[in-house]
Amino acid sequence: MSGHSKWSTIKHKKAAKDAKRGKIFTKLIREITVAARMGNSGDPNFNPRLRTAIAAAKSASMPADNIERAIKKGTGDLEGATYEDVTYEGYGPGGVAILVNCLTDNRNRTVSSIRATFNKNGGNMGEAGCVNWMFHKKGLVLVEAESTEEERIMDVALEAGAEDVAPLGDGFEITTDPDGFADVRDALEGGGFAILSAEVSNVPENTQPIAGAEAGRLLKLLDALEDDDDVQTVSANAEVAPEGLADV
Repeated sequence: MSGHSKWSTIKHKKAAKDAKRGKIFTKLIREITVAARMGNSGDPNFNPRLRTAIAAAKSASMPADNIERAIKKGTGDLEGATYEDVTYEGYGPGGVAILVNCLTDNRNRTVSSIRATFNKNGGNMGEAGCVNWMFHKKGLVLVEAESTEEERIMDVALEAGAEDVAPLGDGFEITTDPDGFADVRDALEGGGFAILSAEVSNVPENTQPIAGAEAGRLLKLLDALEDDDDVQTVSANAEVAPEGLADV
C-alpha cells in the first residue's frame, strides 16, 4: 500500500468525525467562495478550482442552495468576507511533517492560533518551505467496494483520466491529476458508484512510521488543527500503526 493510501485511510476516518462536528459545510463554503473570486468566474466550466470545490461539496451532500450562495459571495453578487489562502508548515510528534492549508480573513489571528495548537500538542511550527517539498497535490476519490467490481471501476476511472486505482480498506482509491479530478469524480458518479469521499489533497512522497503514545499525540494534534475554523485541510506524512487508527 502506498504512503498516500495510508494517509487517505486516516483522512477518511477523520472526515466522518469532522462531519459530526458540523464544520465541514463551513469549510466547503469558504473554498467555493474563494474559488469563485480568485477564478474570476462563477461558472465551474471555466474555473477548475471552483469545479473541484463544487465536486467536494456534492460529495459531502451539501444542498445546491448553499453552493449557489457561496458562489454568489465569491463573485460579489452577495456580501461576504474576503478570505485569502495561507499555508503553514511544521512537525508533529515523531518528526511527522504537517501541512496546514487555511482560508482566513485575518492572518495574525490565524498564525497565532496555529502556532499555539502546535505548541500545546507536542509539535512545532516551522519556516515556510520546511516540509512543503515532501508533498504533491493529487485528486483522491474513495469508492465503496460493495458498489462495484474492480475491473469495472478501473475501466470507468482510467477512461476518464485517472492515474491509478487501488484497493483501500473496504473500498477503492482512485488517484488523479488535480486538473482531472472533477472529470474523474463526475464519471464515477455518473457510473453509479458509491463515492465515500472526494478531494484534492496534499499527498506525501514518503511516510514516517509512528505508533504507540506518539501516534496518539499526533492524532490529537491533527484533530486540534482541523478543529480550527480557519483551517481547510491538514496533511501529514504519517504511517500510523493499525492500533493507532482504531482510535481516530
